[in-house]
Amino acid sequence: MEKVLSLLKTKKFWVEFIIMTVGMIVTACAVYYFLVPSKLIIGTISGLSIVISGICEQFFGFPLNVSTVILVINAILLILAYILIDKEFGIKTVYTALILGPMIGVLEKWFPYENFIDTTAEIPSIMGDLWLDLCCFVLLLSLAQAVLFKINASTGGLDILAKIVNKYLHFDIGTSVSVAGWCICCTAFMINPAKLVIIGLIGTWINGLVVDYFTAGLNMRKRVCIVSKDYERIRQFIINDLQRGCTLYEVIGGYTNERSIELLSLLTKDEFSQLMTFVNKNNINAFITAGNVSEVYGLWQKDKKKLRKHVDER
Repeated sequence: MEKVLSLLKTKKFWVEFIIMTVGMIVTACAVYYFLVPSKLIIGTISGLSIVISGICEQFFGFPLNVSTVILVINAILLILAYILIDKEFGIKTVYTALILGPMIGVLEKWFPYENFIDTTAEIPSIMGDLWLDLCCFVLLLSLAQAVLFKINASTGGLDILAKIVNKYLHFDIGTSVSVAGWCICCTAFMINPAKLVIIGLIGTWINGLVVDYFTAGLNMRKRVCIVSKDYERIRQFIINDLQRGCTLYEVIGGYTNERSIELLSLLTKDEFSQLMTFVNKNNINAFITAGNVSEVYGLWQKDKKKLRKHVDER
């Protein structure tokens, strides 16, 4: 209990709580307004829920709210997340997955999509075109997924399956989303014509690509290599001002045969901009190359305060 109370007092908890809530509001709006009206099935648990709801209505004669089906499926998948992935991911996903159904329920009751579309159209659509609905849904969902993956959470449902595939088969997270999604898309043949199913398969594939794009953008860092006689000044700036680590290598120039020191560091884009400003402002003669790195694991992501404490102790 004390551990829970101490966690509630941290800034990190409340920031991530707000991010998860906003991300799920975006997800709920994307599903309810861009999938439910046209019954467009994208490879998501929400899409599978639409299929199950449609089957209940068409073959058994009783309506079943999509929000209810989402809640039940997510509850089952949450158990898998807790067992097969990790406790942090599972606990965060409990919150995001369980609020998706109720959020869609609120939209169904207070802001029904029927108020915004022509219900007499052959295929009801918010944007008036299935492809535009598809693009809007994919962009909103992919952005929400990428942001939640960044804080080791998810939108629930398919993301849980994708995380399991990613962890045990080592596929890219976007590829994992696509593989799991295609299997779900195929269930749409039970309630939709082939045209809608094909659109859903294409949308699922695009969703995987866009998730990878957004994820890479959020995780992107600069790998900076610097060769300079003033490397010590640069090293001090990186450690003391930017509060980042760096590595020094002894190198030999292929043209001059001179021995020099190369400094290597991983920085954010803002930190790289600060470094370049420092170098130019102090007229430091340096040869600098920089490239993008999309994934960083390990101690780099630790809190800067720990590095600051380590430097002060030295």
